[in-house]
Amino acid sequence: MIDHKGTQTLKTERLILRRFNVEDAENMYNNWANDERVTKFLSWAPHSSPELTKTLIAEWCTHYAEENYYHWIIEMDGNVVGSIGVVLIDEKNEWAEIGYTIGYNYWRKGITAEAATAVRDFLFGEVGFNRLVIRRAEGNHASGRVAEKSGFLQEGVERGAFKSKGGEFWDMVQYSMLKKEWLNIEK
Repeated sequence: MIDHKGTQTLKTERLILRRFNVEDAENMYNNWANDERVTKFLSWAPHSSPELTKTLIAEWCTHYAEENYYHWIIEMDGNVVGSIGVVLIDEKNEWAEIGYTIGYNYWRKGITAEAATAVRDFLFGEVGFNRLVIRRAEGNHASGRVAEKSGFLQEGVERGAFKSKGGEFWDMVQYSMLKKEWLNIEK
């Protein structure tokens, strides 16, 4: 049974996952939101200005009053380096999809997998989802490594399931974990 808690602050060995605030806009813009390398496999284009980023964050912040809204900024050593959150919830079947993005200068450091693991543990252990999903575009192998490092298993490919910002249709590789599998992970 799902017991929504909303976006709570989560801490790991190196990271703080916390709610966004509008003061994060400049760092988000500079660290990832304006970078074509980061947004290549996302549905949104790089931001054209810090003001656009600030407007978006202000919109996100209005949702924090909702108990089923989960969206964190990833902070490391006082720097805002990425974001992670729940992008889709199926209440009836008690599952959620996790999505994430991280600044180019922070790639290949295990940060996203550490954040995904913390979110996974919170969503299974505190909120009570039965199933979690991570999906990635076929060419985004780094995102697949994040899913695997976080204990998710690849379960299939959805052909032509995602339309990119450039109008191309991409296959999506899906990974999942069940709560019963999570319970058997040594934490």
